[in-house]
Amino acid sequence: MHSTLTAHARCLYGDEYRPTPECELEHREHYFVEELTFADAGSILAMLHGLFPHLVDGYLPVWIRNPAYPLVLLHRPDDPALLREAAENLWLHGPDRDDSAAGTVKLADALEAG
Repeated sequence: MHSTLTAHARCLYGDEYRPTPECELEHREHYFVEELTFADAGSILAMLHGLFPHLVDGYLPVWIRNPAYPLVLLHRPDDPALLREAAENLWLHGPDRDDSAAGTVKLADALEAG
């Protein structure tokens, strides 16, 4: 087992900023998805921020990245900054996600307004 979710993702998908470590563990995406599904918010955010610190970069596939934010928001539904970060991620994927991103920003605004 990998020491962290970030290490597991780095072994499986690579890292734009660091070399992929040599690893003799079995690498199958469904194992990673299972680990991601049950990870705590801090582990998921560490992976997201570690593998693509500038939001638009990184090798993590979109089909992994997109559910990562909703999983974090299940743990932290009242975090306006995190909602805004999730919205920025949605805007990266074209106009078909713009309504969801805008709704997420409205929710963040409402939380901040109290």
